[in-house]
Amino acid sequence: MHLAEFDYELPRHLIAQTPARPRDSARLLVLHRARGTLEHRIFRDLPEYLRSGDVLVVNDTRVLPVRLRGRRDSGGRVEALLVRPDDSGTARTWEALLRPGRRVRAGSRLVFSDGVLRAEVGPRTPRGTWLLHLEYRGELREILERIGEVPVPPYIEAPLRDPSDYQTVYAERDGAVAAPTAGLHFTPGLLDELRRCGVAVVSITLHVGPGTFRPVESEDVSGHRMEAEYYEVRPEAARAIAAARREGGRVVVVGTTGVRTLESAASDGETVEPRSGWTELFITPGFTFRVTDALITNFHLPRSTPLLLVCAFAGRERILEAYAEAVRRGYRFASFGDAMLIL
Repeated sequence: MHLAEFDYELPRHLIAQTPARPRDSARLLVLHRARGTLEHRIFRDLPEYLRSGDVLVVNDTRVLPVRLRGRRDSGGRVEALLVRPDDSGTARTWEALLRPGRRVRAGSRLVFSDGVLRAEVGPRTPRGTWLLHLEYRGELREILERIGEVPVPPYIEAPLRDPSDYQTVYAERDGAVAAPTAGLHFTPGLLDELRRCGVAVVSITLHVGPGTFRPVESEDVSGHRMEAEYYEVRPEAARAIAAARREGGRVVVVGTTGVRTLESAASDGETVEPRSGWTELFITPGFTFRVTDALITNFHLPRSTPLLLVCAFAGRERILEAYAEAVRRGYRFASFGDAMLIL
């Protein structure tokens, strides 16, 4: 399977720079897989397509303000993106991406916010990140909230006016460096309406890592490797999914991160087990979905891993035809863009 098969023309002006306001005013393209038909709606119309007995699965990860701007002790600016605590479990040692990385050496010292946070650069890791040994007083979470920035994808060039714009309304569990953006369209009122319609809303977690920003570089799709991301499916979510399955309801998953989480935790019997760990699951056409019945997702960039996943779910030709129609009608693409419901 060649990466070029998942390419399409995307005019730059269709890459959304700001979110829809209110969130649920975004456009919604509904794709019916069985019939191959499209409907053009608004996201707040979602309750018309879900029914009592369905379960809506959302990813409750929260994006941390882990983008830090500082300087090297030898002079020159540096930007650090804290990715995750080091595997050693040392709370003050983190993996980080540094820019410009070519000017950094192991042993270098970095200063952020006039010394509120300092770091000594350690060695490179096999994942291409740097180890940073952090030095600070107090609680790191409080320091990051004060001096850090919420990271946004590089294609969003407009300043983030409100950090909450890049968080879902149900974000609870710290750990992501990027938002599960399909969930940005939900409002508390819309979630309440779905519950009143008999739809169960349950949370799972996948802490989105920096790999979400990385393009597929292998022309042969099978040569790409996903970066490991931590996920958790708690017992209450597994029970709700099992109940929906028993009673003929559908498992409606919000976002490709949610799909990867559930399919990673799926058992051979097409149910989901309470489970946590690290997943490198890369879903491409030919994948057998064991849990996901319907998908709410954004419009993804050409040649990207989320695009391959939705092509696996609905068929490459059908998805690319839908995307072509979305381009013709001026839908907004990527993280702050419009949404698709694939039934």
